[in-house]
Amino acid sequence: MNKKLICYFSASGVTKNVALKMAQNMPADLFEIVPKERYTSNDLDWNDKTSRSTKEMNDINSRPEILNKVENIDNYDTILLGYPIWWYTCPRIINTFMEETDLSGKKVYIFVTSGGSAAEGSFNDLKKTYPNVNFIKAKRFNGYENAEDYLNFIEEK
Repeated sequence: MNKKLICYFSASGVTKNVALKMAQNMPADLFEIVPKERYTSNDLDWNDKTSRSTKEMNDINSRPEILNKVENIDNYDTILLGYPIWWYTCPRIINTFMEETDLSGKKVYIFVTSGGSAAEGSFNDLKKTYPNVNFIKAKRFNGYENAEDYLNFIEEK
């Protein structure tokens, strides 16, 4: 068995676009990490010190609630986890997902979307925070990649 599951959180649609393109170019199922309380454009205003995303990112213990859970995680051995970069790392909702989802025994690939930040910072943060998870590698995507870019990302070399 080498079933893949693409799990993603997308606040503005960019990461969702990448996840959908990935799923079209490889045999993989999709799972959207849906916040219990959806983010509005005001929530995402990183210039506003009182915005929801700013408050969450300033609180290392913040764990925004997730509306849904992966019910059949045991059916997969490869997880592709995607999210936008917020404050040079993953949004706190990704920590919620990591702590509510048993990824033991899985290969976990990280894909991120960002206007300028690389994937390595958040990847290293996740490896440090969740040392028992088998993180393989991380890459930033923008949604303009071709099918081979997605497939090469998860090929072991």
